[in-house]
Amino acid sequence: MKTRRILVTGAGSGIGAELSQLLAAAGHEIIATDSDGAAALRVADAIITLGGKAAGIALDVTQPAAIDTVVRAAGSVDVLVNNAGLQHVARLEDFPADRWALLVAVMLTGAANMARAVLPGMRARNFGRIINLGSIHSLVASPYKSAYIAAKHGLIGLSKTLALENGDVDVTINTICPAYVRTPLVDKQIEAQAREHNLSIERVISEIMLRPMPKKAFVTVEEIAALATYLISDGARNVTAQAIAIDGGWTAQ
Repeated sequence: MKTRRILVTGAGSGIGAELSQLLAAAGHEIIATDSDGAAALRVADAIITLGGKAAGIALDVTQPAAIDTVVRAAGSVDVLVNNAGLQHVARLEDFPADRWALLVAVMLTGAANMARAVLPGMRARNFGRIINLGSIHSLVASPYKSAYIAAKHGLIGLSKTLALENGDVDVTINTICPAYVRTPLVDKQIEAQAREHNLSIERVISEIMLRPMPKKAFVTVEEIAALATYLISDGARNVTAQAIAIDGGWTAQ
């Protein structure tokens, strides 16, 4: 595979950090961005220590002007991975309005902001890949996650629309929809779900998180990286506007 310059948002921790490291190990150059600039730098430094190419940059995906500055400084971006995200678990009537707006701003509007910045260069070079990190909750719903689920459902609509708008060039836009990946963000969700449902953490894992999955196993970042690697490749040029689930059979039921 050709090596690509890949910009990852939310790369300072969790899925973003691990995905950046795995893609770098495959030979790609990584621009690790995160609202926590120090965390992004730590990820980039770890990649460089292992012999890879990377830069770490502070970036708030809700700020279009800052995005434009980062993209200009980065030069050509071959692949954009929209991964930045956060979670809040509460009934809608107890959900702080500002928190609701922030989740949508980061995970939906932020993805659009990033795509807007990189698409002109991708179109000019006649190559680009945008991979949106959705979720199983891009496809199904669960209680107490209204903002997250609204944003992740919207991400699929955004991806499909951008895919149609850019079908005339070798630019694809797809959404990866994994079931639960055991990250610090998911650990916080487990704790929040335990409070909401008045269950133990063990019961939340077995009865809420893994119960819908026939495979009964958390998704790994390695699985996400394998799919992302395929979508980046020339062989995936006709795979666009797709929401691809890694869900252990969840949505087959």
